[in-house]
Amino acid sequence: MSIITAMDTFDIRFPTSLELDGSDAMNPDPDYSAAYLVIRTDAGDGHEGHGFVFTIGRGNEVETAAIEALREHILGCTVEDLLADMGTTWKLLTHDSQLRWLGPEKGVMHMAIGAVVNALWDLKAKRAGLPLWELLAGMTPDELVALVDFRYLTDALTQDEALDILRTAEPGRKARKEALRAEGYPAYTTTPGWLGYSDEKLTRLAKEAVADGFAQIKLKVGASLEDDIRRVRAARAAVGPDVKIAVDANQRWDVQEAIDWMAHLAPYDIAWIEEPTSPDDILGHAAIARGVAPVPVATGEHVQNRVVFKQMLQAGSLQVLQIDAARVAGVNENIAILLLAAKFGVRVCPHAGGVGLCEAVQHLSMFDFIAVSGTKEDRTIEFVDHLHEHFITPVDVHDGAYWPPSDPGAGNEMLRETLAAYSFPDGPAWKESR
Repeated sequence: MSIITAMDTFDIRFPTSLELDGSDAMNPDPDYSAAYLVIRTDAGDGHEGHGFVFTIGRGNEVETAAIEALREHILGCTVEDLLADMGTTWKLLTHDSQLRWLGPEKGVMHMAIGAVVNALWDLKAKRAGLPLWELLAGMTPDELVALVDFRYLTDALTQDEALDILRTAEPGRKARKEALRAEGYPAYTTTPGWLGYSDEKLTRLAKEAVADGFAQIKLKVGASLEDDIRRVRAARAAVGPDVKIAVDANQRWDVQEAIDWMAHLAPYDIAWIEEPTSPDDILGHAAIARGVAPVPVATGEHVQNRVVFKQMLQAGSLQVLQIDAARVAGVNENIAILLLAAKFGVRVCPHAGGVGLCEAVQHLSMFDFIAVSGTKEDRTIEFVDHLHEHFITPVDVHDGAYWPPSDPGAGNEMLRETLAAYSFPDGPAWKESR
């Protein structure tokens, strides 16, 4: 038996605002950041659990402090007990009666819990010698259902319904695993579309994306209607009629404004409109979905928990559900959300526009394909070509697809050199940027 002996945290930030990478209508100067933690044990096997919360700069220290506040819940605990029953471990963290007052189950504290949960899954996968997607895809339906907290969900998804979904998908798991390794998982790229980029850079990167095999790109919109029409027109000319173009307003609009704005962009054959309004406005999203149809509404990167996703699905607020590896409380809650999407027949196309999010969320989509939805049809994972070189196991994206990782773990682990260089505010990278 082994014990958790340390939980080390790091405030990691990258000065991406210098080149306007990641810029959009609501976030013009992001510094991609991670409130990062490492869980260490006395096992002597060299395995550590790594997790993080993605932020865009200021406030990353608040998220790091929230992770620190969870230290007492796992320090001194028996590793084998925590990892053997991750459903109970999830509830140990989310059901803390005092911490719940800060949510419950939303906001800074909930995201911090997700970082700890994901770090424990990283450790579990490493101990099993498997990448996370393969570890999850090898669990039985009963084991998977035991990971999910069905409280607040049973009016939309019961435990028995979840079991039926997983059992229906079970017979084809082996064939789908082989197909994943042979074909990869479809990807789209946001790399051309940051709002701060010039039209020339957008056009060049859009053409490069097509040459690299991507069948869809995404553009940021919402700051200026005139600029958006010009940029979308330029992108359509660059990629031709057969490549999809999605647009993302990053919560910029009111409800009617979103409907009116999209009427001007719809003629350019828009694949979806992402985050058209506040992520908390369930009925507003539903009204927009009716108002912009047949253009689908996509959202999820700022949806704070499985309960809001449940209501959005019930209300018809989204046609593309975008899970995020670091927004909700980790792998367990994302499995619940994938099961909800399967119950409602809604496709899942994850958000991955941020440091480490591509590395982490690919595991969830690959698991979903093998063990939950059983399909890749009309599904795609976001890809952003930034900062992958800082990870032990960077994503392998080529020919317009994610290729399944084989290294054990959840893909969360950064290089030690990165943790030293980009620690804020005293890391060498920050001293040099001043």
